[in-house]
Amino acid sequence: MRGSLKAYNKVNIGSQAAEASPHKIVQMLLAGSMEKLLRAKLAIEQRQTAKKGELIGRTIEIVAHLQAALDHGQGGEVAGNLASIYDYIVRRLGEANVNDDTEILLEVVDLLKTIKEGWDAIPAEHHHLPAAS
Repeated sequence: MRGSLKAYNKVNIGSQAAEASPHKIVQMLLAGSMEKLLRAKLAIEQRQTAKKGELIGRTIEIVAHLQAALDHGQGGEVAGNLASIYDYIVRRLGEANVNDDTEILLEVVDLLKTIKEGWDAIPAEHHHLPAAS
């Protein structure tokens, strides 16, 4: 039963992403990253080293994709600031992984939460704006 539920959730998330705007996808990635880090914290507390490493590694991949998607031409200073924050997050996650540091994970969750709150505050009429050519 549990495997079926996991499979359903993957299909559900995949279909949501296929229909989502780029804005919604970023929101989903940020939320998923925070969720993974909270699960990694629990894995550290339960001494599940492999699970911790997998969750932190997947979060690093997500953050790297978010960073690669930044449009520095259109985003200007905001994109530069986000790039710096994403660099910091990746470094801190590496430290958390090596040192089993749950406090660092919570620090990164707070950073991601702040970024997500910024995305959440963007008015709906700006969610589907076409990219400038």
